[in-house]
Amino acid sequence: MLDNIRKYDVVLASKSPRRKELLGMLDIPFEIKVKEGIDESYPADMPAIEVAEFLARLKGKAYAEDMNENEMVITADTIVILDGKIYGKPHSEEDAVDMLMQLQGRTHTVASGVCVATKEKIVNFTTTTEVSFAPLTREEAAWYVEKYRPLDKAGAYGIQEWIGCAAVARIDGSFYNVMGLPVHQLYNVLKDEF
Repeated sequence: MLDNIRKYDVVLASKSPRRKELLGMLDIPFEIKVKEGIDESYPADMPAIEVAEFLARLKGKAYAEDMNENEMVITADTIVILDGKIYGKPHSEEDAVDMLMQLQGRTHTVASGVCVATKEKIVNFTTTTEVSFAPLTREEAAWYVEKYRPLDKAGAYGIQEWIGCAAVARIDGSFYNVMGLPVHQLYNVLKDEF
């Protein structure tokens, strides 16, 4: 499948083991490259829903500087949004528990921005998923954080872990988007745009 992109050496520019796993599910060969020191700041007045795609594009441009003619670079960023506030990766275990207590019993948006770049073309998109959490006690949140250490995850949780089974009551949209890479939409972009 995806014979049209075989001319490219596909690069996933991410340290995320979940993104690596998800891209691997598309059965395309790729390698991982990580560039340190990319400034991931965004304008303070930018609408929250636009931030993930802005950051993915920012990362894509940073990699494009050193890109070979036959390379295709995929960058992504995932954020959690509740009441217009962005929840990125927690800074500590306590911060993670606090985030989960704010998300529990409510519905939030997970937005993943993706940038696919070659020397000739750049395609960006955002995928959103609505996630509804059941009520969660502070004790449950603290146990989850201590056992699963979700400090590298936006919103302090991984839907594929215990919390997804025990506390996610409903999702409206892509499950894989909540994991960090909307592979269905990415597949269609790779198939139709390149």
